Amino acid sequence: MNPVTPFSRTDTSLLGRWWWAVDRWMLTVVLLLMLVGAALTLAASPAAGERIGLDPFHFARQQLLFLPLALVVMIGVSLLSRTGIRRVGTAGTVLGIGLLALTLIVGVELNGARRWLVLGGFHLQPSEFVKPCLAVFIAAVLTRPASELPRHGRLLAILPVILAALFLVLQPDIGMATTVAAVWFVQMFVVGMPLILAVLGAAATAAGLYAAYHHLTHVKSRIDQFIDPTTGDTYQVDTSLRAFEAGGLFGRGPGEGVVKNVLPDAHTDFIFAVAAEEFGVIACIVIIGLFGFIVFRGFARAMRGGDLFALVAVAGLLAQFGFQALINMGVAIRLLPAKGMTLPLLSYGGSSTMATAIGLGLVLALTRERRNAQGYAL
Repeated sequence: MNPVTPFSRTDTSLLGRWWWAVDRWMLTVVLLLMLVGAALTLAASPAAGERIGLDPFHFARQQLLFLPLALVVMIGVSLLSRTGIRRVGTAGTVLGIGLLALTLIVGVELNGARRWLVLGGFHLQPSEFVKPCLAVFIAAVLTRPASELPRHGRLLAILPVILAALFLVLQPDIGMATTVAAVWFVQMFVVGMPLILAVLGAAATAAGLYAAYHHLTHVKSRIDQFIDPTTGDTYQVDTSLRAFEAGGLFGRGPGEGVVKNVLPDAHTDFIFAVAAEEFGVIACIVIIGLFGFIVFRGFARAMRGGDLFALVAVAGLLAQFGFQALINMGVAIRLLPAKGMTLPLLSYGGSSTMATAIGLGLVLALTRERRNAQGYAL
């Protein structure tokens, strides 16, 4: 018996052809993560709203609006052709870097950092949107034939990275700058990075981190607290660890957790702790598995396709997605120094949710099964 599907094999419409070419397994897992994110936001955000004098379901309502919109954006982006993807990468990189520079001038200052722009009442974090576009732009430059590039044209693959990292450091957002640099290294590794470039890049990264440690007070404080928790305030991480202990294997039950009532960033940076307390460590392992499935499935599809541009772009996009998830979860269990980074699709946040949707939409577009004129898979 054939499974029930919304489109028949003979449907030649845009959506019909998309349905039979897109990775439906990855799409299903992304939808599942969105549902998990909606449930966790409903659990974690009421206390956050009450603490700052808002309606208890203020954040939940906003996120439940963001998620369906993100789904529409993801599917729309996944319909793009290779040419459309390159155009989005180029335009998004130019616009995103421009917005990063603008953030330093008119951005909203919060906790000593300028990372947000207010546009029509909406708080936009440009750095979130730069990441997926930059990964596509770098892939397009690195995989374009040398004959189609000007002399030293490959430098175009590093100049926007340097600019983006510079503006991020000036905000300051060292974690995001490090992520951008790490993604560039991943993409360079995929295309075959010269040894001298790898050494110079590693040296520059180490020098940058050394300078950040000695010249940025909050970076030094977080690293010192990670190495020796007695040197400063580790309340959030300590509370997060207690949530994991309280939840045990199966959790206290939906709505029964208390960490969300005492942890200021429970609905954003520490939503993984809420999942641990209310649903247990086993649920957390399942969540990790869902993230891992998307990353490994995407790499496998890209490698099977035989398209170098798609492989390099997907490597960058999934590296961003995976790194961000690992950093967030690593901080929650004190495996990494504290860093304000959301858990993709699970944490509250419009910019993060929409940017993640764009990135995953690009992955779905790049890993669509290509077919020849006779309709056979290539």
